[in-house]
Amino acid sequence: MHRHPRVAALLILSAFALASAFQPADAQISLVSAVDLALKNNPRVRLAQADIDKSTAVLKESKDVYIPAVTVGSGLGWSYGYPLGQPSVVNATVQGVILSWSQRDYIRAARLGLQAAVLNYNDARASVEEDTVVTYLALDRDLAREQALNEQLSHADELVRIVTDRFNAGVDNAMDLTQAKLSAAQIRLARLNAQNDSAADQLKLAHLIGLPSTNLSTVPDSVPHLGTPEPNASPGNLPESPTVTAAFASAQSKQQIAWGDAKKLYRPQIYLASQYSLFAKFNNYQVFFPINPVTGKSVFQYNNAGIGIQITWPIFDRALKDKAAESAADAVHAYADAENARIKDQDGRAELARSTRTLAAKADVADLEQQLASQQLASIQTQLDVSAANPNAPQRTPKDQVHAEIDERDKFISMLNSRFDLQQAQVQLMRAQGSLDAWLRHAAGTAASPKP
Repeated sequence: MHRHPRVAALLILSAFALASAFQPADAQISLVSAVDLALKNNPRVRLAQADIDKSTAVLKESKDVYIPAVTVGSGLGWSYGYPLGQPSVVNATVQGVILSWSQRDYIRAARLGLQAAVLNYNDARASVEEDTVVTYLALDRDLAREQALNEQLSHADELVRIVTDRFNAGVDNAMDLTQAKLSAAQIRLARLNAQNDSAADQLKLAHLIGLPSTNLSTVPDSVPHLGTPEPNASPGNLPESPTVTAAFASAQSKQQIAWGDAKKLYRPQIYLASQYSLFAKFNNYQVFFPINPVTGKSVFQYNNAGIGIQITWPIFDRALKDKAAESAADAVHAYADAENARIKDQDGRAELARSTRTLAAKADVADLEQQLASQQLASIQTQLDVSAANPNAPQRTPKDQVHAEIDERDKFISMLNSRFDLQQAQVQLMRAQGSLDAWLRHAAGTAASPKP
């Protein structure tokens, strides 16, 4: 008789357990793990790696022209009368470059192209690292801001309740009540915008690291201290960025190609040529050759081979001359692009250094304002306690406390935004100065070391 209630109770508990098991859990990820996943999964890194593989193959191809190429084939077929062509059972050819004045320049160009691809790969990694760190910091700010807005909205709703009671008691007027409701509505709108920002940054971070964006959250303790990396350093004294170095390597590669194209004219080129053919016996070749008086057989040879060199010496070729002029113009264009990249990079570094100092000052102001608001809130709370104990002391009301709580949360949100702006500029400056990767390695070492 008592089994059915027990079975029902067990079924209900199982249902609750299953329901809780299928509830989406927060997917927390540390900063270092996010960067590692982004470097493994981001398409920009894979594209840069593919460019390295292609440049490596181009370099091997430019060198392998000196290795003779061996080709084997067959030209079987039936013929009537004197055989046309060389119907062969099997034939083999060997061809290769012996001397080419241009090929050495092409090899240098391919080597410089590979160097540029490696530099672009390093720049792509740095770009992905920067995007991942900035997005991670933005999401960390978003989540903290959402929590602060939830607390601020709770205080605003409490303010509306207090002002409503005071309005009903005739202490506050309708304008005070409308102002309280307006403040709550503005905070509710700000929270909705913050939730949208969180969802957008979650999706962006998920795309960077290759994970689902559902309930993706940060680990605030995994972000080490961001110190300003030498903002007063002169941009001219810093090593050039991989972008600029890759641009000049690419320009040098195009210059080598231009020199190689120019050397194709008025200079000889020597090639190795060798061929072997086994002619077919059923094409009546032997019928058209004389009979050897000693052996009584045709002097026709089934095995045939030849080896030699082929020399070409272009004396007049307008197409080659025009091609050389085209390559020279490409080289000039590439050098101009590289110079523009250098100027833009130096200007960007200087602007980042200046903006970082300004944002650091703004962050200090916002932090002090938040501290002042917190101190004012504590002062009001103390005055409320004193007023409750001593009616003759200056009176403070719960309305004053709620106003102070709302203002403190507002200053806290401003501090979060100012701090993120500073962190974003610091990350960009570290990448421009080439210290972002070292900072991330330090972060990884800090995360790996055990806490005392």
